[in-house]
Amino acid sequence: MTALVKLVVFVPEEAADAVRQALGAAGAGDVGAYSWCSYSVVGRGRFLPGAGAVPHIGTPGRMETVDEERIEVTCRRDRARTIAAAVRDAHPYEEVVIDLYPLLEEDALEGWPV
Repeated sequence: MTALVKLVVFVPEEAADAVRQALGAAGAGDVGAYSWCSYSVVGRGRFLPGAGAVPHIGTPGRMETVDEERIEVTCRRDRARTIAAAVRDAHPYEEVVIDLYPLLEEDALEGWPV
């Protein structure tokens, strides 16, 4: 079985569809016979742009709150770098935070109490 990772990115709601498009086009979200699979939840991101920042939303020196989507997908570990680059290209933020989590294969749970 191919090693998988979970990729998570936070994006302002108005740019979420563009980021999902980039994820799917880059090969993220393949699950069996399905493709472009993702999960999203809406929340609020908060940040304080520093003096040298050029924020997409907000003003340096002023605390900002933004309605964002958390988008989660799985992808092959060997494609994660390419997929992350596609996310950065589609994402409007100056600094894009992408979380990558290694996923265990189901047989790795052998012997674990369930």
